[in-house]
Amino acid sequence: MSAQRVTFFHAPQTRSGGTLALFEELGVPYDLHVLNIKTGELRRLEYLSINPMGKVPAIRHGDALITEQAAVFMYLADLYPEAKLAPPIGDPQRGPYLRWMVFYGSCFEPALIDKSMQRTPATPSTSPYGDFDTMLKTLTDQLGGGPYLLGETFSAADVLWGSALNWTLKFKLVPELPVLRAYVDRIQSRPAIQRAAKKDAEQLAGLSD
Repeated sequence: MSAQRVTFFHAPQTRSGGTLALFEELGVPYDLHVLNIKTGELRRLEYLSINPMGKVPAIRHGDALITEQAAVFMYLADLYPEAKLAPPIGDPQRGPYLRWMVFYGSCFEPALIDKSMQRTPATPSTSPYGDFDTMLKTLTDQLGGGPYLLGETFSAADVLWGSALNWTLKFKLVPELPVLRAYVDRIQSRPAIQRAAKKDAEQLAGLSD
């Protein structure tokens, strides 16, 4: 376990809730810096010095500053190997694990945004995800071999995708396919995920408008 604590920049009811869930799965101490998205804290100079994009999550570990959700997940899972949430280098599952970590931001989110905004995607030769249906089938085919993205092995990738698919199903941004619903229910039933959801709600209630 790392001797130096991580500082976690988090805004309740945002995508950084997935990182909150990851910390619960890791079971490690950290320093929490809660930001109020309603009052514009993410756009103030103090936080923009952490992440000029004005987004969460972000973490600071010593001199290392990490932004972008997948990068935060991969850094934390590797930082605490005793939790066994990331296959180590040399493990045959390492490549697939990295693939699905990166697939989220490079394919899933761009496809989701284009579809939700009813935008015509770029041609397959220039689109980062090709087309929505192919992107989604690639994901559901992988989940069909479950119960987790890496088969029988639960990993940080499942924390990421369990959180993402939970809210995208909730807001009907992806179809309510049985394989997606079963996967989300499986991940959301984990005690660590439920603890994180409770903490997130409590943090939101503690913020003033």
